[in-house]
Amino acid sequence: MVEHTPRSLIVTFYGAYGRAFEGPVPVSALIRLLGAAGVDAPSVRSSVSRLKRRGFLLPGRAADGSAAYELSREARRLLEDGDRRIYGSPQRSPEWLVAVFSVPEQERSKRHLLRSRLARLGFGAVAPGVWIAPAQLSLETGHTLERLQLTPYVELFRGAHLGFAPTAEAVARWWDLTSLAKQHEEFLDLHEPALRALQSGPEPTAEEAYRGYLLALDSWRRLPYADPGLPRELLPADWPGDRAAAVFAELHARLRDRGATFARP
Repeated sequence: MVEHTPRSLIVTFYGAYGRAFEGPVPVSALIRLLGAAGVDAPSVRSSVSRLKRRGFLLPGRAADGSAAYELSREARRLLEDGDRRIYGSPQRSPEWLVAVFSVPEQERSKRHLLRSRLARLGFGAVAPGVWIAPAQLSLETGHTLERLQLTPYVELFRGAHLGFAPTAEAVARWWDLTSLAKQHEEFLDLHEPALRALQSGPEPTAEEAYRGYLLALDSWRRLPYADPGLPRELLPADWPGDRAAAVFAELHARLRDRGATFARP
């Protein structure tokens, strides 16, 4: 089940609305806008501090001289890469991207980092040191490996799966499809009722639209990484991912722009 933590909601806010601010976002604005999603001021301040330590946010000053925070260059690149996954329908490739890596034992911390980042990008594990993903992830994978200075340990290849098991059977080994389906179903349980209410009820206020969109995006943005756009013909016939994507797309269309009037700088 998705937990809307303060830190996650702050990242989601910057991805959805924070980039529209000219310059750093004032702390007072963060407190107001995260407060609308149920986050109290102390939690906003402590989460912002943690994001600053991680290099995601940089301290600055607003036009009136008050404390403010802006995205680091790395954070902006991360969000831009995420835009293509979160908001777009992936151009599913018939090819596969294969990452083959070898890390010396004395640098095993980098081995752990490499595995965890490939998993977060949506790669499946074929064998020790061999990971696979749909080929449309090649650009984002390259950006991530360069940003983390892991390129000396990795070789990337594109190509077809030639066997020997049927590709659908192999995909079911490389990814935990049962777990992925459950994540889609949890998203639907949380947000499909909200969409039905929007379809049949009155238009939400700007604040209601902002809050609904922020929570929906915070739930959704993880799914295109867990489920990296696998070819539809290789997935079970009752795959819930298509319905989850359609629900988010309609919530996005109905709520984002209206919510922006509440989040306006």
